[in-house]
Parts: sequence; structure tokens; C-alpha cells
Amino acid sequence: MKVGVDARLLSRPLTGIGRYTLEMCLALSKLDGVSLYLYSPAPFPHAIMSALQTTTIRTLHCKGPVLRQLWGTFILPLWAKQDQVDIFWGPSHRLPGLLPKATARVVTIHDLVWKYAGETMRPISRLRESIQMPHAIKNADAVVADSTATADAINAEFNILNNKLNTVLLGASQVPTSPSLLSLTENAITRPYFLFIGTLEPRKNLNRLLTAYSRLPMLVKEKAMLVIAGGKGWGGVDIETLINDLNLSEHVRLLGYVDEATLAGLYSNALFLAMPSLYEGFGLPLLEAMTYGTPVLTANNSSMPEVSGDAGLFVDALDIDSIARGLEQLISDESVLEALADNTASNVKRFSWDNSAQQLLDIFKEAITARHLRIH
Repeated sequence: MKVGVDARLLSRPLTGIGRYTLEMCLALSKLDGVSLYLYSPAPFPHAIMSALQTTTIRTLHCKGPVLRQLWGTFILPLWAKQDQVDIFWGPSHRLPGLLPKATARVVTIHDLVWKYAGETMRPISRLRESIQMPHAIKNADAVVADSTATADAINAEFNILNNKLNTVLLGASQVPTSPSLLSLTENAITRPYFLFIGTLEPRKNLNRLLTAYSRLPMLVKEKAMLVIAGGKGWGGVDIETLINDLNLSEHVRLLGYVDEATLAGLYSNALFLAMPSLYEGFGLPLLEAMTYGTPVLTANNSSMPEVSGDAGLFVDALDIDSIARGLEQLISDESVLEALADNTASNVKRFSWDNSAQQLLDIFKEAITARHLRIH
């Protein structure tokens, strides 16, 4: 089976959907009879090229949003036609409109942020999602959701046929055998800490998390500092300014985007991950943290309870006092923290990239059959 993939996100620093695309492509490439054709408007980093060396990769050097849009509209479907792919997979909410009629198509929908938390997006991004996603869902032979919560949201919004909508959970990435401890001393992390991982944007609710942390008694703050790792997004107040305004400069470390080795060290040594997002379609850092045996504090909305299971403590993302109570409980009560940590291993067993890839391949086969029936 020839599978064409819109792999544009692999040309950028990996965040949630980009990491999903990479992991799923790696797992798909190991399955018998699957040939991947990865398409991107820009080159991939060397490490990704090496990891995906068994696949066919086509890239250009398109700079700027206009050229990238032209690439996605015209060049991407042309490459798929030239390679005679049996199926085209859009792993990030969109499908090109000019694919050959005989080419089956599948789209993965990770979230409906534009619908349920649109105020947390850039206006142009919200507009683009509100146009591209309905188009992709309408034209796809199969639609894949990351979680039951996201599948329910898709069905409520678009009322698509049940035999077209599928849920395929994400997998747990392989854990390095010896995560680096060097990153802790390099970044002046000198005492126990809890961790925030994610792009610094309004949907991640970092403002409320910081405010909640600032309300804890000094003795509690001295027990655990907050380490923030993630690239700058958009919107909201300047995080550094907020940290200073809340008198947290001695208790917070702001690291920016970190590499894989540093990320592994941060996860494995954290007391817990704090991720009280306003909305998540899946919430990959939750699963990544639990893979290292690290429990999570997260929100009681969207997909986060489904992913965290009994390894999570749940709070109201809109209630600063609720977040503060959760933080204080996990920092001060070792028995609660240990009980949650003990549940991480069994929870993680629910998630496997190999299983997810096999499920996705089965969906591809069904989509090809559906496409053939549709055009004949």
C-alpha cells in the first residue's frame, strides 16, 4: 500500500501534532506492505531524515505562508498523483482539494479548539481551521480522532456517519534508558520541582497556573519550584513579566523550547506534571510524563481525564483556587503523590504506537474499499 502523508509539521520544531506525525510514521513504516511517501514544503532536520530513511521524502524550500499555501494547494496533490499513492493521510486537520478521484483519503482530527476555545487562537488560525476542517471531514473516506472526547465533539459538530468516524489513541513514546540529569544543574534547578510542558499560549492556562502557585504558602513554594519548558506561542501577557509581578522569580525557571535529552531529564525527575489546560484534544505531555512514572495534575475537561486515568489529580481549569488546592496537595502530601505515581505504569499500557499504527492501517484499508465503491 502506497500512503501519501502531509508531513509539513516535521520540518518545524516538534510539538504535539508534529510529534504525533513522526511517531505514527515510524510505526507505520515498520508494518509489512506499507510504503510511505512524506511530503513537505520545507526540508526535515537531519535527525528526522535519519529516522525515516526507509520512506520516500519529497521536500522543497518554500519560505513564508503564501508559498506554503500554494504548495499545499497545488504541489502536494501533484506529488501524490505522480507517486500514484493508494491513500492520502492528513495527520493535522486538513486534506488537499485536488487529489485524484481514485485516491482514498483519511484525516486525523486532534481537537476542535477553534470551536470550543476559539478565543485562545490567533484569529487567522481560527479562521483557517474553521474552513479547512469541515472541508477535510466532508471529503474524507474516514475520519480519525485521538480520543473518545474528541470523537464525541466531532460527531456533535458535524454529525458524520459512525462507520466513517474512528478513535485511535496516541502511543507512549520509548523512554531513554538513562535520561540526562545534566539539564537540571545547567538550568539552576536546585530543589524538587513540578513541571509544565507546552507552547506558551492562552489555551495552556499558564496564567492561572502561575497565579495559583503564587497563592501557596511560602513553606509550600519552598518545597517545590515550577519549571516551565516550551516555545513561545502568542497572546496573553508576557510570562516573564507575570512571574516578576507575582514575586515568583526565585521559584520559577523558564527554559524555553528544550531538546529531547533535556525533556527526558525533566520528565523523569519531576514530582508531577501540571497541565490544567482550558481544552485538549488529547494532551500528549500527560502521556509522556506518565511514561516516566510521573503523575499529573490536569483539568477535568475535554480529553484530559480520559488520558490521565487514575494517575491524575483533576482540577477546575477556570478556578484558580481549585488549581492552588491541587498543587498544594501534590506538593505537601507524599502519600497522594505516590499513589498516583503507582498508577502510571498500568495506565500507560493502554497506549502503544505499534497498536495505533495497526489500527490506522486497518482504517486505511477500509477507506480504500469505500473509495472504490464510491467511484464505481
